[in-house]
Amino acid sequence: MSDDDQWRDKLSAEEYRVTREAGTERPFSGSLLYESRTGTYQCKCCGATLFDDSTKFDAGCGWPSFFAQTEDDNVGYRFDESHGMRRTEIYCKHCDAHLGHVFEDGPAPTGQRYCVNSVSLTFTPQE
Repeated sequence: MSDDDQWRDKLSAEEYRVTREAGTERPFSGSLLYESRTGTYQCKCCGATLFDDSTKFDAGCGWPSFFAQTEDDNVGYRFDESHGMRRTEIYCKHCDAHLGHVFEDGPAPTGQRYCVNSVSLTFTPQE
């Protein structure tokens, strides 16, 4: 079985489209957009810890937004010129899952806005 087949078996069609084909979920449609509990956000594909609630903020853009990744440093960056735009894609360093994009219009202290597809993430509440 190929890696692609394994991902298709593990993920829903939407999760696969977003994480493996660099898709984007519709704005304001994600299940984690309004998640406000204390906890951590992991990669949907491999479980690597990516973000936590202390850096989440409401950017009003329609996707969960964070101003920093966790100290685990599991988020990678690459230049993206798709759809006639110039952006920085963010992806999971462990499994290469597409997460979303990072922009330089976020709040202090970083000035960054990690704009992440909900279907790329799993949330684990703190107990």
